[in-house]
Formats: sequence, C-alpha cells, structure tokens
Amino acid sequence: MVIVLTIAGLFFGFQSHGRSENEDGPRAKHAKILKNVGILLEEGHYSPKKLDDAFSKIVFKTYLEELDDEKNAFLQSDIEALKKFEKDIDDEIKGKPLQSFYAIHELYLKRMVEVEKLYKLMLNKPMDFNIDEKFQADPEKRNFPKNNSEREEIWRKRMKYAILAKWSDMKDEQERRKNDSGFIFKPDSTLQREAREQISKQMDRYFTTKKNRETQDELFSQFINAITSSMDPHTNYFPPVDVRGFNEAMRGSFFGIGAQLKEDDGRIRISSLVSGGPAWKGGELKENDEIIKVGQGNEEPVDVTGYSVADAVKLIRGSTKGSEVSLTIRRPDGSIKVIKLKRDEINLDETFAKSAIINGKNKIGYIYLPEFYADFERPNGPRCAQDVAKEVKKLKEENVGGIILDLRGNGGGSLYDVVQMVGLFIKDGPVCQVRGRDEKPSVLKDNDPGVLYDGPLTVMVDGTSASASEIFAAAIQDYKRGIIVGSASTYGKGTVQRMIPLNPDGGISIIGNKTEELGNVKLTLQKFYRVNGGATQLRGVTPDIVFPDRYDYLKYKEKDNPSALKWDEIPQAAYQKTDNQFDQIISTASGEINLDPAFSGIKKQVQLLDQMSTKERSLSYTKYKEEQKQFNDAIKKMEELYKLQNPISIRNLNTDSQEVNSTPEKTDRNKQWLKLRSTDIFLEESTKIMDKMIADKNMAKSS
Repeated sequence: MVIVLTIAGLFFGFQSHGRSENEDGPRAKHAKILKNVGILLEEGHYSPKKLDDAFSKIVFKTYLEELDDEKNAFLQSDIEALKKFEKDIDDEIKGKPLQSFYAIHELYLKRMVEVEKLYKLMLNKPMDFNIDEKFQADPEKRNFPKNNSEREEIWRKRMKYAILAKWSDMKDEQERRKNDSGFIFKPDSTLQREAREQISKQMDRYFTTKKNRETQDELFSQFINAITSSMDPHTNYFPPVDVRGFNEAMRGSFFGIGAQLKEDDGRIRISSLVSGGPAWKGGELKENDEIIKVGQGNEEPVDVTGYSVADAVKLIRGSTKGSEVSLTIRRPDGSIKVIKLKRDEINLDETFAKSAIINGKNKIGYIYLPEFYADFERPNGPRCAQDVAKEVKKLKEENVGGIILDLRGNGGGSLYDVVQMVGLFIKDGPVCQVRGRDEKPSVLKDNDPGVLYDGPLTVMVDGTSASASEIFAAAIQDYKRGIIVGSASTYGKGTVQRMIPLNPDGGISIIGNKTEELGNVKLTLQKFYRVNGGATQLRGVTPDIVFPDRYDYLKYKEKDNPSALKWDEIPQAAYQKTDNQFDQIISTASGEINLDPAFSGIKKQVQLLDQMSTKERSLSYTKYKEEQKQFNDAIKKMEELYKLQNPISIRNLNTDSQEVNSTPEKTDRNKQWLKLRSTDIFLEESTKIMDKMIADKNMAKSS
C-alpha cells in the first residue's frame, strides 16, 4: 500500500514537474530532485512531518549548522540576513523557485575564502604560550561569532591550540632523544616555527580537500539531507555515486582493482594490494605509488590532487565487472606512468561471519557478525543467515558446550536474514512485528519448525548494535532462548528503510537536453516491534546483564537525536517462550560485575573522561601539559582496564586454518583478529556467563 502510493505520487510529481521545468543545467536538476524528494516524504514516509514553516525553520537551522559545524565561518549577521529564507524551504519543496540554497551557498563560499586567509594570517605570527587563556573547542557551546573580530579571535585560539599541541609533542620528542648520538638540540623558538609550518601544511591540505569535495552538487546533496534527516535521522538522500557505495556495503563486495589507499602528507598512495585482485595480477601497480589522476575508460582523467581517500575510492570503484579504469601514477623515483586495469569483484571478507573456539573451563564457540549483509542482486551471493548457519554447524562438529554470538558494532542490514537467523535457534514462530504507515501490524515468522542449535546461547551487544541487531537480540530475549549481555542499551533504531529511486522508472531522467540520474532516497517506511509488542525504536534493547563501558555517557544514540521517531507499543504476537530459567545466572553474574574492580574502574574513568571532554582547553603550556597528563592517564588506565592481563585461549576452527592462512595478508589479519579477542575483557566476562549456563544445563541433565 505504501509503495503503491509512493510510486503513484512520484509519477504524478515527475510528470507535472517535467512539464513546468524548462531550464537546463544544474538548477533544473536541483529543482527536480527537491520536488521529488518532497513528494516521497509526503506520500511515503512512515510518519511524515507537515511541510510547513515550522519544518522549514528546522531544516534551515540544521543545514547552516552542518555546513559550518565549527561555527567559525558564518557571522551572526549572516545568519540574521539569511533568515529571510528560513520559512521558504517548504514552499521551495512544493515548487517555488529555489533561492535559499543558492543564497546560502554563495555566502558560504565567500566566507570560506575569508577564513582561509585568516588561518594563514594567524600561523604567520609567533605565539606566547605563557598567557593563561582558554579555547572553547565545542561549537555547541558557542554561538556564531558576532563580528569579524570575534571570528578572528576564534581562529587565533584554534590555531594557537593546534600549534601548542604540535609544539608540545616536538618538545617531548626532543627530550626523549636528547642523549641520542648526533642529536642536535633546537631552541623553543625553532620548534615553534617548525610547528607552525607543519600546522600550515595540514591546514592547506584540509582546505584543498574541502574545496575539491564541496562542489555545488555535493553541497546541494547536503542541503537535501538536511531536509530528509529533519523528517527522521535515517531518511537520507543518496546521489548516484553514493547509491553504489550503499549497495556494495550491503552485499559485502564491490567492483574495483583490489588496492588499498592511504593518505600520505596530502598525497594518495597505494598502501597494499589485495592478493588475486586486478592490480595484484597486473603486476604494474606497486605499494607507495602515488595516484595523480583517475580516468574512466577513454574519458579525460580527473586530477585527484587534494582529494580525500574516500573521494578517490569513489572514482576508482565502478558498478560493472570488466569496466576499465586508468590510473596515472607517480613512482617514488619521480617517474610517471599510466596503468589501465579492468575492474573485478572484490570481496570484503572482513564483513562476513567468522567463528573461533574459546578454550577454558569449557570449549565454547564464538561467532562474530559485523553486519547483517545480503547480496540482493545475485541469488547465490553471500547472505549472513546462511553463513552463520555454516559457522554453527562447524562449531557443533567441534562439540562446543555453548555459543557466544557477538553483535557488537553491528549496525544492522537485511531484515529477511534476521528472521532466518533467529530461526536457527528457535522452533517456528514470530520473530518481529512490522507496521507501515496507516497499516495494521504484520508478523514476520520463522516457519521452519527445525532448530539448528538448541544449546546455551549468549548474545553480545553494545551501544552501536542497531536495527537488525536489535531485532535479533530482542527475539532471543523475548523467547528466553539465550542471555543478552552488553552496554546499558543498544542504539535504539527501530525503523525500516528502503531505497527508492527519484527517477520514475529507476533509470535516468531527461532534464533540458540531457539525461541525468537523480539518485535515491533511503526512506523510512515502517517501524519494528518486538514480539512482546514494544518498539525497539528509541529505547533499544536492555541487556539481561549490563557491562559498564565507554559508550554509557556519550550522546550518540537514537534517543539523543531530536528528529527521532517516538517509542510506542502494539499488542504482542502469539509466541511460546522456552522453559529456560536464567534468573539465577543473571543475578549472580550481575552481582559479580558490580563488585569487579575492573568494571568499577571503567565506570570511574568514563565519568572522568566525560567531565574532561566538556571543559575549555587551556592555551597555557604549563596548564596544557597538566590537562594532557590527566587525559592521557585516564586513557591509559581505561586501556589497561579493557585489556586482559591473562589472555583468553582462542583459536581458529580446524576446518578454517587453510583459508585464513591462504595469503600473507589474510594470515596477518587473522592473527590480529584473534589477538584483539584474546585480551577482550567483555568477551572474557561473556565466557564466564556461558560457563554458568553450561553448568546449569549439565546440572539439569543430571537431575
């Protein structure tokens, strides 16, 4: 129903808009995107806000603060002058000639030219670090500067703080090396001059990259996203090149040349080659080669000097296997060469499910799932539910006593695969409920009465586990199938999005005498509900056993976003809980955690870091050193508390040994993967909880 309405509304909007828009060029394209986005929001969004003056004012404020997120370019007078447009954006969405964006854009470019001169002016002057003054680095605690003098003062302090940090590091390095053979001592004045020179180079690169990135189209995309995100945080506009990136992330693969890039002093260099990839097979591209230009087939190549690595990657990757990309590279010896390569599929195997064995009191299976990936374009492409099933089968063959499934950092993905994955651990039944706009809730069920694994199960989550991860954890919790452990709550994203093209046929649109792709909108169409009736939206999932961690005091979750949709509940679905009794295990483990010195220490250090992060920064060298020592001591203490002194015994499955060691790169990555987990305090605590679950199961059997 929702999709039908959306497409019908879009078709009408496209047709009527096409008849009234005769202007050629970027403005025609922008106007068409803007209007079609408005139609999508009104016709298809799950809970659309009214496109009125109040909404327009929110968009206006959001865009300006995102455009000048440090509040050091625009003046307060600029904001006041631009306010004449703050009630126009809703009318522009509905067809009024677009003026607000171009007025803001023109003034923004003017201010950026001014502040580029400002930082250079500030860096040309020696600075006195004996003066006791402070810098408020948090823009949320500052207003836009009232005038040029106040803006200059912000830039003076910002540059002074940057130089102070660099100068302090150089002084520390000099102190460490003072007894080295051949060491030449430099006075503070020389070190400060060198610090200013280094910061100047960094700022030059920053502004060069910023100017390359911030084309009119890029800033217009940001403007459109200010509109969509004001509807809710997860409704986003994707220009055509970003649509491809989204699809690549979902399917866990892309078409590219198999080269990893790095930024090196403002240059883009090859950091490594993926074994078996086109670049590796070609043999011409080498590590540390600098990429100067990128071309598509026989087209004129694009100079990528000053580009960010992310923007260069967008040009090198493609949407078609076998398409040609040409790289103009500079060798370390200065020679220039053009290398032509045909793109091939590159698998991001780090995003796929992976398992291991933890040996301790019991043999425990561990599965890490970084995202709920799914290749929707190919029937035989990777699907996380199928991959997790394979890992479970391998762990069962190893006769593990229990399984820990790690969803920490998992931001979600395929809803279909969540349902299939829950079905691996429960008999048939509902997994979650979904409600669309003006619709009755529908129940998504696992229809397979079989259970792949019925043993002890623990699911690890944290504050960044979101969406599909929360549905999985909620279902396991509601069925009492396993114990959920982790941060005070998960992220709280309980909404469903779908990519919808802005072109009526999903292809290209004719604007003037050209054909143009308009991009897609990832639109919020539905809302998730647990089988017990409660939404995961805003509140997330509260673990059965809570681990204090560094996420507890950060304001980054769904509930911290003012445009987030609200929590609500619906009637629960008909489902049958298991007869598992976890109350005693949960109570015992929670009590042990509360008394554990390491977890108490983590809580204390997080509170301390939170307090320090909100303070103004001192620009006095003496006080800066005191603050840095306090901050570094807290970080060091936190790292020590997070890291186990007696590592967990964790190894690869015997059946995986050949694959994880098939190339030197894979061997290194696998060693690092195992090492990180061997010293993970949260994984160790989860292992202790699993030991209790195994003991409880064995006791029940014996009785």
